[in-house]
Amino acid sequence: MTDQQRRKGLQLPRRRGSDRPRVKSTGEGGKPDWRRVLQRRLAIAAIGFGCWAVAIEARLVYLQVVTHDELVLRAERQQLRTVVIPAKRGDIVDRHGRVLAYSVDAETIYAVPTDIDNPDRTAAAICRALDDCRERDERALRDRLGRQRAFAFVRRQVWPDEARRVAALNLPGIGFLKENRRYFPKKELAAHLLGYVGIDNNGLNGVEAVYERQIRGEPGQLLAQADALHRAFSRLERPPTAGATLELTIDEYLQHIAERELRIGVEENRATGGSIVIMDPQTGEILAMANEPTFNPNEFSRFSDSDRRNRAIQDLYEPGSTFKLVTASAALEEKIVTPDDPIDVGSGAIRFGSRLIEDVHQYGVLSFTDVIVKSSNIGAIKVGLKLGPERLGRYIRRYGFGQVFSRDFAGQSTGIVWDAARLSDSALASVSMGYQIGVTPLQMVTAVSAVANGGELLEPHLVRAVWRTGRRRDVQRRVIRRTIAPETADVVTTIMESVVERGTARRAQLDDYMVAGKTGTSAKLVNGHYSKSEYNASFVGFVPSRKPALTILVVIDSPHGHGYMGGVIAAPIFKRVAEAALRHLGIGSTLHPSPPVLVAQATESDGLAPVGVKMPASVRPALVAVKGIMPDLRGLSARECLRVLTHLGLAPRVIGDGLVVAQEPPPGSPIDEMTWCELSLKRQPVASGGAAP
Repeated sequence: MTDQQRRKGLQLPRRRGSDRPRVKSTGEGGKPDWRRVLQRRLAIAAIGFGCWAVAIEARLVYLQVVTHDELVLRAERQQLRTVVIPAKRGDIVDRHGRVLAYSVDAETIYAVPTDIDNPDRTAAAICRALDDCRERDERALRDRLGRQRAFAFVRRQVWPDEARRVAALNLPGIGFLKENRRYFPKKELAAHLLGYVGIDNNGLNGVEAVYERQIRGEPGQLLAQADALHRAFSRLERPPTAGATLELTIDEYLQHIAERELRIGVEENRATGGSIVIMDPQTGEILAMANEPTFNPNEFSRFSDSDRRNRAIQDLYEPGSTFKLVTASAALEEKIVTPDDPIDVGSGAIRFGSRLIEDVHQYGVLSFTDVIVKSSNIGAIKVGLKLGPERLGRYIRRYGFGQVFSRDFAGQSTGIVWDAARLSDSALASVSMGYQIGVTPLQMVTAVSAVANGGELLEPHLVRAVWRTGRRRDVQRRVIRRTIAPETADVVTTIMESVVERGTARRAQLDDYMVAGKTGTSAKLVNGHYSKSEYNASFVGFVPSRKPALTILVVIDSPHGHGYMGGVIAAPIFKRVAEAALRHLGIGSTLHPSPPVLVAQATESDGLAPVGVKMPASVRPALVAVKGIMPDLRGLSARECLRVLTHLGLAPRVIGDGLVVAQEPPPGSPIDEMTWCELSLKRQPVASGGAAP
């Protein structure tokens, strides 16, 4: 730069990057030093590869050490899936093998929401195809289908016609699964005893819940696997095991009779509801248990809790005069009174402080028998006061009140029994005539059955046998305790016969059978006070009165029709049930027995002779002595057969007259589970050559 340029302030242009010129490394002869350049580049590459290797190793350590367990589980979930195969629930049958509940295959509709393009249109189409799909159901379905999920239920266990209609729509993303559904072919029959089953095939009430472990069986297991190409293959790890079959003690026909007559009785008397319990007093078996209102267990969710409630084991009621049987048996057992002892009931009233208790009529002096026959409250109170709270309370416990001792009924109520030490004279008076004590119908029929069988309190049971893998396990008769002596039970039975013959239960009389029973009428508590319009009308009795086959209890809740007394409302229902039951069981008449079958000697003049069956030499005492084996009855008369079958504990059903030509079950058959025997009798004309061969 010249001095002239410097004076003018002019500068030369600067070099890019730096004022100082870049000096290149040069080697000999002024050439660049390429070795240093290469070394720098190799160092940079080595550092890069080192960092990359460290990062890979760190990632591998993290994956294979830190998160190893989590990743293994995730891989198993992606590659392996365990599918539970539900077991088929066992059947439930009545005492004669008639099916009351079984499992059927049902279609379940499911969706894959990610495969559905228009959830609104799909939900609307499905809802139109279903029977009871309401607007709120459609909204809920639309919401489920709109979520981006791999699986969602549309409707589980639909009816076959619903499944066919939905399948005909051919909607994308909609599929079907096979599930087991519980089906009750008799619908309302024995609904409260059987219970019901939920959507997941679990028992929720009744014997379905109590025997859930035995009925449900063991589910199977299927292992489904998928390879890298998502090709599925599977193997069966464990096959499902079907549940056990329950054989109940109930008789389907008796159950039908009980439900039919209870429904008629409730409707005729405009009652709120009611219960009927039929029990075998010799074994404790429940032959029928009916409640009104009832429900259909196939559609249990459509019914209210009140409809599904088993009143016979859950509802408490004050038994009223039927409870006087407990007071009477306690007094007789303790020898406080005898049947003929006079009881002065005075003008039919007794006072405890400001409380006045009255009889319906003024009886004056009554025998103890007539106190029960005429259902005198004052007479029962005076006997109860003689007993005292401690002794009466002891017999109340002996009869099972305030306790639960049956394993076959879910949700039983224990009842209400006051501590004897807390009973004042007024409270003791109430208990003596069946007030201030809460019992269930099952407890009441069990207590009266103890009188019927001679004083043994039996456990009431509903399951007769359990069948599993072809083997039968019987439920044995179980005696809980002795309540009263057989002699006392016999006296109480005689008094109960008089109640039906000439007392408050005349409407329970049967034409051909002696009945032992007792009526009961109790006012209901409404808002803490005994109502004068709401009552429980009841009747309990056993028939035939000697060697009884049935104990029957009828309770009608709040009748508003033709009166409210137990003898007017409940006794006629008992009569209709008992007549049909005795006819069904083939129990012979005890009041007017049929005349013996007389077989006239065949002569050529009358042209008739017994059928040509070889007459046994005797009634076969050796065979009769072998319990459980059916003897050969062919050739015997009806009278001789009756003697044999009675010894075996079988009820005969006789068809025709003459001599036995056929029998069912056949000779030599096991009869441990039989209760009846059908006999065919016949006479035939004599051949012209003389007597029948």
